[in-house]
Amino acid sequence: MKGLLKSFLLGVGIAMTFMSIVFVVFDIINGGTFKLEDYQMTKMVIGCLICGAGFGIPSMVYSNDRLSMATKVLIHMGIGCTVYTIVAFNVGWLGTGTTLAQKVLIVACQLVCSFLIWFCFMLHYKKEARKMNDRLHER
Repeated sequence: MKGLLKSFLLGVGIAMTFMSIVFVVFDIINGGTFKLEDYQMTKMVIGCLICGAGFGIPSMVYSNDRLSMATKVLIHMGIGCTVYTIVAFNVGWLGTGTTLAQKVLIVACQLVCSFLIWFCFMLHYKKEARKMNDRLHER
């Protein structure tokens, strides 16, 4: 249960951080007139919480030693990216006046960001495992 809560909070924290950065960027691009109407902010925050949970909770699969790394990544990122795509279409993250090509580009960019975050975590944990192994070899 503790691991579930930790995974959830980490996923939501990362999602909320990215949402905040995106809002600041859009505010700057729009010269301080970035407007959200008709509960768009509420929808986006709820969508962000769902996406954070969609990526955070499935990350618990990495604690299962019986699965291969490829299977773990497929489960984790498959669930996370599916949740993200469904939320993005429903919340309006793909823009209302965008063409299909622009929507595909937006989704592709956001999926690249997801895999980049995953890759950074993978490098961190590999480095941590290497340090632990080195300490064990020293003893």
